[in-house]
Amino acid sequence: MAEHRTMQRGALLDAARSLLSEGGTEALTFPALAERTGLARSSVYEYFRSRAAVVEELCAVDFPVWAAEVEFAMAGADTPEAKVAAYVRKQLELVGDRRHRAVVAISAGELDDGAREKIRAAHGGLVAMVVDALADLGMTEPRLGAMLLQGVVDAAVRRIELGAAEDPDRIAEAAVSLALHGVTGPRP
Repeated sequence: MAEHRTMQRGALLDAARSLLSEGGTEALTFPALAERTGLARSSVYEYFRSRAAVVEELCAVDFPVWAAEVEFAMAGADTPEAKVAAYVRKQLELVGDRRHRAVVAISAGELDDGAREKIRAAHGGLVAMVVDALADLGMTEPRLGAMLLQGVVDAAVRRIELGAAEDPDRIAEAAVSLALHGVTGPRP
């Protein structure tokens, strides 16, 4: 019985990811979840009390996986500059991943305070990954710098998701250049 519930919960989360990546937060409804999983609508409520509860569960399951991929990419870098570049590039590489698309759709939606706080905490953990690299680069306020750097990454994510005229690789390289060299670009 417990195994069946775990499988059903997983199927509901997978359906939620699909709905979010296909249609944003408006697409995430209990009737749509029921239809995608073959469950009765009332059965969906046995697993989740609200849309916000689905969102919280997705964040709890998906964000750590996404963050681990960023952390792994950074661990493979051998200089502070390379760590910052890996931090930016890996997040932008993950833009097409369904888990990431779901998290982005979620964060853009109307959520209750509990769900918003969980998303903020997850993002805080992501930002914390790059603080040491920024300190090693001599930044006097590396925590503030990390938050601002994440703002650059978030803007690049939105640009990619909008289907901007620029190739996603160009957007990633521009974000890395901005992160490492500011608006003046690399010095000769």
